[in-house]
Amino acid sequence: MLHFRSSGVLKDLFAATLKRPLPVSSQKSWLPTRRRDLGTTSADARAAQLKVLHAAADSRRFGPHTQHFRSYCAKVEGAVEPEEQQKKDGVSPAESTDKRRNAGILPSLEDLLFYTVAEGQEKIPAHKFLTALKATGLNTADPRLKECMETLKETLKKTPDGVTLDRHLFKKCVQSNIVLLTQAFRKKFVIPDFQSFTSHIDELYESAKCLSDGQVADYIPQLAKFSPNLWSVSLCTVDGQRHTIGDSKVPFCLQSCVKPLKYAIAVHDHGTEYVHSFIGKEPSGLRFNKLFLNEDDKPHNPMVNAGAIVCTSLIKQGEGNAEKFDYVMNFLKQMAGNEYVGFSNATFQSERESGDRNFAIGYYMKEKKCFPEGTDMTSVLDFYFQLCSIEVTCESASVMAATLANGGICPITGERVLSPEAVRNTLSLMHSCGMYDFSGQFAFHVGLPAKSGVSGGILLVVPNVMGIMCWSPPLDKLGNSVRGIQFCTDLVDLFNFHNYDNLRHFAKKHDPRREGGDQRQHGFGPMDYESLQQELALKAPLWKKVSPTESHQDSSTTVVYRMDKVSE
Repeated sequence: MLHFRSSGVLKDLFAATLKRPLPVSSQKSWLPTRRRDLGTTSADARAAQLKVLHAAADSRRFGPHTQHFRSYCAKVEGAVEPEEQQKKDGVSPAESTDKRRNAGILPSLEDLLFYTVAEGQEKIPAHKFLTALKATGLNTADPRLKECMETLKETLKKTPDGVTLDRHLFKKCVQSNIVLLTQAFRKKFVIPDFQSFTSHIDELYESAKCLSDGQVADYIPQLAKFSPNLWSVSLCTVDGQRHTIGDSKVPFCLQSCVKPLKYAIAVHDHGTEYVHSFIGKEPSGLRFNKLFLNEDDKPHNPMVNAGAIVCTSLIKQGEGNAEKFDYVMNFLKQMAGNEYVGFSNATFQSERESGDRNFAIGYYMKEKKCFPEGTDMTSVLDFYFQLCSIEVTCESASVMAATLANGGICPITGERVLSPEAVRNTLSLMHSCGMYDFSGQFAFHVGLPAKSGVSGGILLVVPNVMGIMCWSPPLDKLGNSVRGIQFCTDLVDLFNFHNYDNLRHFAKKHDPRREGGDQRQHGFGPMDYESLQQELALKAPLWKKVSPTESHQDSSTTVVYRMDKVSE
C-alpha cells in the first residue's frame, strides 16, 4: 500500500483540484510542485520534473446548458485507458474508484481537505479548522453542518488534549458534510472572496454610523422607546454565507417589512390572478396610509396599508385569527431557517390602540366591497396589527431576504418555502412600491427590490446573490431609515448590484462574484461525493510513479506522480 505521509504532493493535487480554469480548451493553467533536488540529471530527465496539471474538477458538469471540458494528459508508456481496464477487469467504475482509494492511490475528498487545512502538519487544532471555515462565510451554527459540528464536539472530548485532530479523526468529523465543505474551500460560493467582501461591508457600515439625522417613529408609542443609536447590518448569501455587524441580535418589529412577506404567502397559496382580483399592481403616488383607492375601487398595491389590509384578509380565509397567526409565523420561521421570529404583544396593543387611520381605511374598503365575501373586517384588522408586531433580529431577517433572493428556497436549510411565481411577483412590487414615496428614487439610484418599515428596517434583496437587513430606528421625513438608505446607496455605488449594472460595456464597479460568478451556475452545484470520486478515478490511471525522494521535513518517503501536458 502506498502511504502519503508528506503533504506536499497531496497539497499540490488538492490546490489543482480547487482551482478550476474557465471552460475553454486554450486556457491551460499549471501549478508547479515543490522544488526538489534530483541531483545531476540529463536534459530529458530535467524536462520530466514534476508538473501538476490544473485539475478540471468541473469536467462533468450538471445541467442542459453546460459545456463539457476535458483535461488532456500525456499517456505514459504502458498506461491503460480507464474504461479499457475496467472492462478487462469486469468491475464497475464505482468499484474501481473504491479499490484505488482503499489501495492508497486515490486520496479521498476528506484527505484532500485535511491536507489543505493542515498545511504540512500531522494534526489540526480544531480552532484552526473552524477559523478557516468561518473565512469561507459558513457559520458553525448552519443547520447543514449540524452533524459535522456535533461529531466534532464529541470527538474532541475523546482526544487526549481535547483540541487537536489527526487525519482519521478529522475525516470522521467532516465526512457527513464533505460536499458542502469541499464547495466552500474550493471557493465556489457566490461570493468567493468573502473576507474581502465583508471588509467593504464593514466600511460602509461605519460610514453610515456617523449619520445623526432623522427621528425615531413616535406615533406608535412602543416604537418611540428604541434608542436612536441602534444600528445593524446582516447579510446572508444564496449559498448560506453569513456576516453581521452592529446590534444584530436586538429584536425589533417588522412593521411594514412584513407586507411583501404576507403578499408572497397569499400568492403562494392562491396564485397571482386571485390575489390581484382584489389588489392592484401600480404605485399610488400617495402616502402609504392615505384613504384612497384606484379607479377600479381596489387598493393600489400590497405595499401600502390599504392593500396590505386586503392582502391580510386573503390568508387562511375561514380560519380563526389564532390559526392564521400560527400559519404565518410558521411560514416566516421557514423563511428564516428556523432562526428567531417572535412577537411583541406590547407593540400589538399599542398599534391597535393608535390605529384609527387603519380602522378608517378598513371601513372605507368594506363600503367599497374590497374584501372577499363574508370577511370580518375588524378581525382582519386585529390580524393585520398582529403581523406588524412580529419580531425578528437583523440576522434572522437577512435569511428571509436571502430566501427571496434564492427564488423561494431557504439557503441554510435547502427547503423550498415559496413558489417561484410568488417570489417573482413580490420582488417586482418591492422594486416599484416598496420604499413609500421614495420608491422611484430608490429604484433609480439603488435599483434593487427593497421594503422599509417605520421600526427602522430595510429588507433588501440582491436577486441570485444575497439578502440584507439594515436596521436603524431614526427615520427621514418619508419614513425610511436614514442610515439604511445611506448604506444601500453606498453599497450599489461600490458593487455592481444595481439591476442595470449588468449592461454590456457599462460601469466599472467591483464585482464580488467575479471569481465564482457564472462558473457557479455550472460548477460544483449539486455534484455528489460519488461524482467527484469518479472524476478523480478517471485521472488516477494516468499518474506515473517517477521516483521516491526523501522529504526535506522528515525522513518519510514521498511518492510523486507526473501528469504531462499534451501539445495541441
